[in-house]
Amino acid sequence: MTRKIFWEDPYLTTLSTYVTSVQDAVITVEETIFYALSGGQESDHGTIGGFRVISARKEEQEIFYELPEDHALQVGDPVEITIDWERRYRLMRLHFAAELVLELFYRKLGRVDKVGAHIAEEKARIDFSWPQSISPLLPDIDADAQRLIDENRDIISAFSDEDAERRYWRVEGFAEVPCGGTHLTRTGEVGRISMKRKNVGKDKERVEIYLD
Repeated sequence: MTRKIFWEDPYLTTLSTYVTSVQDAVITVEETIFYALSGGQESDHGTIGGFRVISARKEEQEIFYELPEDHALQVGDPVEITIDWERRYRLMRLHFAAELVLELFYRKLGRVDKVGAHIAEEKARIDFSWPQSISPLLPDIDADAQRLIDENRDIISAFSDEDAERRYWRVEGFAEVPCGGTHLTRTGEVGRISMKRKNVGKDKERVEIYLD
């Protein structure tokens, strides 16, 4: 099983490791900083051993990386993993912004069902099952979210169950939320955000979150 260094140090941009398995174009490595799509957060972009990672997928506790078919890597080969840091950092900032906004919506709406979420480099979105427009709530939620961001509080992320790889983030005095993504260390790193409401179907609402 690959050791997930991106949980231990989400700010690390390069890592030296070894190939542990090869199946045609798909490999695994001993340790990784390269996040694979999970929980709505998109995969990192980058290279392994100088080869572009075409896709990264998580299956149970293992991560599989697809490289170009002519990669020629073999088990035991030393490789360097490099990620696109600018993209990763935007994903981390939008990820926490989305988690923060979601928690505030829960507090405003009570028994609301989240039916989808996606964290991309350009924006984050959260979809709700809700029978009316969320537009009247956005000014208050925007203000509450920005206040917590501007307070620049510590963000603690850790395992709740290390064997099962279950993790959480916590901001003291605000919330503790189960989440296995990559997280900032302080709320202030998010910066300024803005939000937009979209109606995506009958009894469905979407909020889109942007970095200003």
